[in-house]
Amino acid sequence: MMTVVRYLPLIAAFTVLQAGAATIVAETMQRPEGPRTYLLAQPASPAAGKLPLVILLHGHMGSANLTLGKGRIDDPAAAWLDVADRESLLLIAPDGAKGSDGQRGWNDCRADAPSNPKTDDVGFIAALIDQAVAQHNADPSRVYLSGMSNGGGMVYRAAIELGPRLAAVAASNMLMPVKNLCPPPKRALPMLVAHGTEDKIVPYAGGEVGHSLLTGRGSNMNADESVKYWRELAQLPPAPAVTQVPHRDAADKTSLVRYVWGADPKSVQVEFLKMENAGHVQPSAAHRLPPLMLSILGKQNGDIEYADETWTFFKDKRVAP
Repeated sequence: MMTVVRYLPLIAAFTVLQAGAATIVAETMQRPEGPRTYLLAQPASPAAGKLPLVILLHGHMGSANLTLGKGRIDDPAAAWLDVADRESLLLIAPDGAKGSDGQRGWNDCRADAPSNPKTDDVGFIAALIDQAVAQHNADPSRVYLSGMSNGGGMVYRAAIELGPRLAAVAASNMLMPVKNLCPPPKRALPMLVAHGTEDKIVPYAGGEVGHSLLTGRGSNMNADESVKYWRELAQLPPAPAVTQVPHRDAADKTSLVRYVWGADPKSVQVEFLKMENAGHVQPSAAHRLPPLMLSILGKQNGDIEYADETWTFFKDKRVAP
């Protein structure tokens, strides 16, 4: 696991951090809505040729710092630093814009989430891809997007509006909206959906998003409907391959079942990672959320690293011609 150490700023716009063999650079991009900030993680000894790019979108109230393990909690997304080091990936973790509630988030497709920012986040993601390809040797055929919660909602929007530029996407702890700002997707994409049956923020059964202290966050389909939406778009047969993920710890009262539609890992697949008895948190054995947070969010599974699961789903897929 990589340790992040802060160094002195090189210039006003950049701060360089060292994470094991990877270097993390804090950057600012000027956009029509104003300056947008993000972290770029680059392997110190990259493989020859162009590098895969994975963009990681935090949830509502999150941040790029939290995503890459620099926040006050040990976020499961920080495991992507180990994956990037091992697989020679570029990582970009952008910051969402502040919405009407003063919290960072994304302008996803929910028409009934008024506290979402009104920023052009699809344009921001597209600009991040352009810059990574032009300046950081990113492979335009291997661009992947992964998001958690509100970030997962933004993944759905990007899949609809940026589909031709994405090789595969993953949305955890977020389902498709009932009241939709976005047009129907025209292009099938490889899609991984992960959701907990006891998610206390985004109910597995669908309905209103949020809790007593988090209101005005919209409403979603149920998990089965959300997965079916993308499976039918891809014209995949209804019967999946089903795998019970091996259980690591008898004290862990959660479990994982993997459903995969489509047999070819190089083609369009839809995967559903059903997190039995788990809450609004990504699975991880190495990166555990504190008990107080889990009392609000629900239980955390420890059978896999979600970053590893996602990269396994992504790695063989390319942007369709």
